[in-house]
Amino acid sequence: MAESIVAFIIGIVVVYAVFKILTLPVKCLWKFVTNSVIGWIALHIAGFIGLPVTINLLTSFIAGVFGIPGLIAIIVYSWL
Repeated sequence: MAESIVAFIIGIVVVYAVFKILTLPVKCLWKFVTNSVIGWIALHIAGFIGLPVTINLLTSFIAGVFGIPGLIAIIVYSWL
């Protein structure tokens, strides 16, 4: 009886650990995709306002990885 309880507890811990390990890449991917979409929209709005921002793979990647600070850096760099 005690062995089955210990095995059950170990099983729960292993399932929890595997779940935590597998959700980390999904969280990072979700953050990257969300930041990319928001950055793409913000870059288009900046272009619409009149800021000379080129939208290409590099600027989208910077906006996706760094988020709002990356967008600010792209806009400042485009003014130079």
